[in-house]
Amino acid sequence: MDKIGKYEIIRELGSGATSTVYLALDPFANQRVAIKLFNLDALRDSTRTKAYRKLFLTEASLAGKLSHPHIVKVFDAVMDGDVNYMVMEYVEGETLERYAEVDHLLPLSTVAEIIYKCCKALEYAQYQGIIHRDIKPANILLHGESDIKISDFGAAVIESQQTTQVSGVGSPAYMSPEQIREQTLTHQTDIYSLGVSMYKLLTGKLPFDARNNYSMIYQIMNMEPQPASTFRPEISPALDAIVMRAMCKNLQQRYQSWDEFARDLVTFFSRNVAPQTEIFVTEKFNTLRELEFFRKFSDVELWEVLHISEWRKVQKDERIISEGEAGQEFFILASGAVKVLKRGRLLSVLHKGDCFGEMAHLSERDFLRTTDVMARDDAILIEIKPNVLAQSSTGCRFQFSEAFLRMLVKRLAVANTRISHLLNDRDEEN
Repeated sequence: MDKIGKYEIIRELGSGATSTVYLALDPFANQRVAIKLFNLDALRDSTRTKAYRKLFLTEASLAGKLSHPHIVKVFDAVMDGDVNYMVMEYVEGETLERYAEVDHLLPLSTVAEIIYKCCKALEYAQYQGIIHRDIKPANILLHGESDIKISDFGAAVIESQQTTQVSGVGSPAYMSPEQIREQTLTHQTDIYSLGVSMYKLLTGKLPFDARNNYSMIYQIMNMEPQPASTFRPEISPALDAIVMRAMCKNLQQRYQSWDEFARDLVTFFSRNVAPQTEIFVTEKFNTLRELEFFRKFSDVELWEVLHISEWRKVQKDERIISEGEAGQEFFILASGAVKVLKRGRLLSVLHKGDCFGEMAHLSERDFLRTTDVMARDDAILIEIKPNVLAQSSTGCRFQFSEAFLRMLVKRLAVANTRISHLLNDRDEEN
């Protein structure tokens, strides 16, 4: 097979009972894509064929609707008689299945970071009115060391669709008690399934060990799992508590929101993970969310900021910008404070959330720095280069423009106040 529709096949990536996935080239967009070609004829049971067709239609309906850096994008879908396929974002990597086995477990901090990203992605999906219903390591793709993409939304519940959902979908080991009972589901069912996935990634074991699905379902409904630290002693009580709360059978005691789940993971990082030279993405995202400069950015735009920025730590009295040097990058203070100097004279002190160096970017020409900037104490800088920002989305660039405008208005107001005080002082002297 050389082509599927307009797409040029490069190679087969994998196959299953009902579909084959190919790596292909979209000649018009000149980008690589993954194509899932369905073979519904392989299902002899007409009832199963209808169910799989329904799952295909559900995922196909999301084409172009979910735009998040940690969710696999669906670009296109075609259902035309015997030819049924879906065109998706190609993610170079593998699923988390292998890393949920005892011999290939990831570091605790990496697991916590992956789960944090899943929380933010599924929170975004919830805001779009979507519940995944089939969260498990096999449906989470790993790219690089800890970058992830959630896939396979075929089993999803979509609020805007007034159609009957396919029942009995999902993997029993990861199903919440309310999903097994076929009750009305909320985002908390995905929280439960992500908790089970976290347990498996931490220990290589499922919280309930059963020989068949009937026994598994009984245990999910009636038994409490052993703490994850039973199988991996280095797991701290704090991490144990997070996993157990996510898997709590009682909906009132389970995490009520994705933000609550994510914040506990941030707290775990701050209190239990030893300081690193590299700042964890979890900490970076949480820092951006708290900074005044980024207060109007959406979560999707904040993830984009993380991808286009460089973070670095500077020590007290370290020079960051020198007067007279060329440069167009600008900085936002993630923590600490810096001094702005003109020929050795202190002009101002900037603190967490303040921006500096932006005039070089706004001038849109070769620019020589007009001041020195030095770290007043230890600080963390977010550095952004204009040429990288120029390649970001329209929405992200718009938010930066809005943030610069708010900042300039604030500085103008401060300058006017200072001038007013100076004039008053002069009038009093006269």
